[in-house]
Amino acid sequence: MDTRLAARIATLRDLDVVTDTITLAFAEDPVWAVAFARSDGRVDHQRALFRLWIEGALRYPWVWMTVGGEAVTIWIPPGGNDMSSEQEEAFDGLASEHLGERAGLLSGLLHRFAAARPTKEPYYYLSLLGTHPAHRGQGIGMALLADNLARIDPEEMPAYLESTNPLNDRRYERVGFRRLGEFRSPFDDHVITTMWRPATQGGGAGAASPP
Repeated sequence: MDTRLAARIATLRDLDVVTDTITLAFAEDPVWAVAFARSDGRVDHQRALFRLWIEGALRYPWVWMTVGGEAVTIWIPPGGNDMSSEQEEAFDGLASEHLGERAGLLSGLLHRFAAARPTKEPYYYLSLLGTHPAHRGQGIGMALLADNLARIDPEEMPAYLESTNPLNDRRYERVGFRRLGEFRSPFDDHVITTMWRPATQGGGAGAASPP
């Protein structure tokens, strides 16, 4: 990885930078742009929703960023969860306030994400990966992901993610992820692909079957 973009663990002091990168990165995402859309077209509420999501992940030392916040990865380590019960309640309140009746569909979408997750063995969960729009097309996001996976591999732990944009599937495959399954968004039936990367064994990719 370019030394100017060396990865480091984000802390609560980085919350604003991380939130800005993720919010802008997902502004046109096929799933989240629709799920967070308001009927009046406003988008300023999206930052508050992502901020709570990121605060939840920052309970663990597995939110990674490049030095300037060009790219961010939001990981939940084995045994962790996205948000505390208090944060989930606050998230639901914000969603109801800003999305009205559509908040029920958002809740349904989040339940589909949770239901699709493997349950037979622990793994690192890549909740979000985003690159600031000003730095797209330079491979920074995938370099950050590769750096993270190199840190996970010595633990011989698998990794899991959901791809909301089919354009990214091949990129994930290049770093060892394989298609596991799929489910659909309750908003517009958009397909979300689940992907699994086996644990490494003895320095090479493991041959373990997906859960």
